[in-house]
Amino acid sequence: MKKYNWAILGCGKIAGKFSSDLKLLKNANLYAAASRSLERAENFAEEHGYKKAYGSYLELVQDPDVDVVYIATPHSHHMEHSILCLDHKKAVLCEKALALNATEVEAMIESSRKNKTFLMEAFWTIFQPKFKKVLELASDPELGQLKFVKSDFMFNPEVDPDKRLYNIQLGAGSLLDIGIYPIFRSLVLLGKPTAIKTMPRLLNSGVEESIFMLFDYENGSMAALTSSFAAYSKNETELCFENGYIKFERDHDVPIFLGKNDAEHEIKVDAGPGMGYELEAAHVMECLDAGKIESPVLPLSFSLDLMKLMDEVRKDAGIVFPGRD
Repeated sequence: MKKYNWAILGCGKIAGKFSSDLKLLKNANLYAAASRSLERAENFAEEHGYKKAYGSYLELVQDPDVDVVYIATPHSHHMEHSILCLDHKKAVLCEKALALNATEVEAMIESSRKNKTFLMEAFWTIFQPKFKKVLELASDPELGQLKFVKSDFMFNPEVDPDKRLYNIQLGAGSLLDIGIYPIFRSLVLLGKPTAIKTMPRLLNSGVEESIFMLFDYENGSMAALTSSFAAYSKNETELCFENGYIKFERDHDVPIFLGKNDAEHEIKVDAGPGMGYELEAAHVMECLDAGKIESPVLPLSFSLDLMKLMDEVRKDAGIVFPGRD
């Protein structure tokens, strides 16, 4: 089994969670961490068990022993940092949203193909046993056609204009941070919509704090999707079929509920030992073992479709990232 040297670019909270799960994989070596601050990188490396720390991203990608880079910087920097890694022949697993818009995603894909180097969006949902089980249940012909997808994701963080969630220069707003999850589920289950209507709640700064999205489909199906930084919810998705329903929450410990034949069935799924990040990392290494430069499970074409869909949502809602749209 080939062992891969992983590096972390951007030493924030999500990078810490990813690192904890990475330790569960025998073929993953926690090798290096990089931040714009050497002290921050050193502290992160010491806390999570990385061998090296760098105070610049360029130093990281110039290290010949780095095999794979997990990019955990704000959305606004994903294109720049991904292309930096790809140009130095480092495989990339980049946090979602993959970039700020489809034009940036296209540039990242072009760089991956030009350099013949692996690139994947870190959309862990598609690798998780619970979501895989939902897709399996949804394919049951006895349920009939999927008519409605209702999905939300909300939480109520501190309002801080200097931090990523509320800083418009860093791609702030609920849409790219958490609204991407309901949109992802609708895209996987129903495909591309034919019409989009939105109702956003914009702050004076131009940051979108909450948004309601309604998608219409040619086959008569619909999706009602919500994301918000203004309230809490169960973060639940309900799939409404002609002859039944499937309900599931984001929390791995909560079972799936299947309504079928006038009864509700509880289905528990073993989530595994980690939080789920190890599954996407394992898949990246499987792809590298096979010499692939993109994932057959989460291809770059899907990530581009997802970003184009979010661009359409932003256009309808009037959400603008200054200097990037």
